[in-house]
Parts: sequence; structure tokens; C-alpha cells
Amino acid sequence: MSRKEAYGYAVARIRAMEHRLLDSGVLQRMIDADDTASVFKILGETSYASALSSQAGLPSVDKALEADLHAIYNEIRSFAPDKEIIDIMCLHYDFHNVKVLLKSAFNVRSGSKKRWDLLTSLGSCPIDKLIDCVEIEDYRLLPFGLDQLLPKCIAVWEQTKNILEIERMLDARLYEVMSEYAVILDMPGIKSWVSTRIDGENIRTLVRLKRFSFDSAGVMPFLHAGGKLDLNLLAQLVSEPFESWGRVLDFSEFGGMLCSVDAAGGFSDLIMSLEKALDDFYFEKIAASRYSSSAPENIPAYLWGKEMEVKNIRVILVSKSNKGNKDDLRGLLRHGYA
Repeated sequence: MSRKEAYGYAVARIRAMEHRLLDSGVLQRMIDADDTASVFKILGETSYASALSSQAGLPSVDKALEADLHAIYNEIRSFAPDKEIIDIMCLHYDFHNVKVLLKSAFNVRSGSKKRWDLLTSLGSCPIDKLIDCVEIEDYRLLPFGLDQLLPKCIAVWEQTKNILEIERMLDARLYEVMSEYAVILDMPGIKSWVSTRIDGENIRTLVRLKRFSFDSAGVMPFLHAGGKLDLNLLAQLVSEPFESWGRVLDFSEFGGMLCSVDAAGGFSDLIMSLEKALDDFYFEKIAASRYSSSAPENIPAYLWGKEMEVKNIRVILVSKSNKGNKDDLRGLLRHGYA
């Protein structure tokens, strides 16, 4: 079977899975629901019924949603011609787990408790393997160059206790690995999407650092290579009002998106609005592949759509538990796959 034929089969499988995703009508019913119990009842009529049937309470539901997403990843991994296309989507979970384990190890040294409850099963590297390596401080079997990086992270902690620097080091490696996988796959759409996500993360980082009055020199170490935008240009944005960022980057794919972000509120509102806009922008970019019956990009498009669906369900449940405003809730929801 040729590569095109292999992806033709994979895309056909994806198409067959699309009916499991929630349509806009179901989401609207959840938004209009009076409370979390009503949301659970609506979800019980969907593909989430089996995952939620024995769950009670938000923490358990969160785990059920993770289990459902994990099953989708495993199913698609079983027929994806190139496993790296799945790994690209899972990498940020792997690095999240590494951060959780390192922080837990540092907490134990300081007399606090471990927080393994924050680990996720959605990474490509088994949790048990990560735990064992970190617990016995033997990193030789860790993937993604972590065997070299983790000792450096621990040295930074022992010398400075600077957890922000450790997160910066891990994030830098995350985006390096994503870029490496994109090169291995050698698919123009995947390469472009990875570069877009790196640029988007750099923009998100700039907003967060601007909140703490970083200057252009201070933000440079936190910006990641591998995107399409010049890092020096991005660093200069931190000293400019956010409202002008879209105009400065008007030549790029981010110009229009940034101009559409509401910057009228405080930094917390701005960050939430930007994160939603970025999530939607990533989906719009990768979803263009859905017009092709054999494009490999159909796989990350479906997975991103599923990720956003799960995120929307979590947002709705939290809003209902806090008796949030329905109009505010609608403004937080990501674009669906349909």
C-alpha cells in the first residue's frame, strides 16, 4: 500500500469517527442547562455515556473525559501510518508530566507532599516509566533528550530554586522535539502547523511576561525558535500596548487574529481571550486539510477538534458549578469540529 493509499484509509477511518463528536445543538443544550446534573444527563445521551456512567463529581468527571480522550488517541494510533503524527499531539502532555514529577520531587525535598494526581495518561511515554526514572534519579531511559536535560534542571533548582527557569528549559525542549518530529514526517501542512503553534506560544508568553513588566531583553530567553516570526521583532512587542500587536504583525498570519482579540479588560481577561483565539486559529489552520481525502493533516485536525470538545465540556461544567453567566460562557467556548 502506498503512503497516499495508507492515508486515504486513515482519513476514511477518521470520517467514520466524526459522528461521535458533539454537534452544535448538543453544546447549546449544555449551555442552556440549569446545572451540572442537567449537563451530565445531556452527555449521557452522547458518545460520552459509557465513560461517565459510573462517575460522580467534577474531579471524577474530569478523569472520565481524560479516559475518553485517551481512548481516541489509542484508536487513531492503531491505524495512523506514521506514529510521529500522533506523538506531535501528545508531546505537551509528556512534558507536563515531567514538570509535575520534578515539582513533586522538589516539594518532597522541602517537606511537602507529592502531587501525582496532576499527572495525565495522555502522553506518549508511560507514566510508570517516568515516575520510576525520576524517583530513582536514573534518567538514561527517558526519551526526547530528557536524559540530558533533567540533570540540568535539577542543578538549576539546587543552585537557584528558580522554577520559572526550569519550565523555560523544558518548554524550549518541547518545541525543539515538535520541530524534529515535523522534519521527520516531512509533510508541509504539519511543518507549517507546528511553526504556527510555536509562534502562537511565543505570543502567549509575551502577554504573560508583559503582565510582569519584562522588557525586550528579559523576554528573549523565553521565546522559542522554530516559528516563522522573527524573535527579535516579537521581543520588541512586549514594550508596546497589546492593541498595536496586530498592526505590527499585519504581514503575518497572526495579524488579523490579534486585531480581533478583545483587550479592553485586565490581563486575566486578555490572556483568556487570547488563548481562546489561538485555539480557534490553530484549528482553522489545520482543518483546511479536511477538503482532501488523503491529507495526513486530517489526523491532527480531528484530534485537535476532540481536544477542544473536551475543553468545552470542562468549561461548561465549571461554569455551571459556579453558576456562571450563559453569555460569558459562550464567549469562552472553542470552535467545534463540525
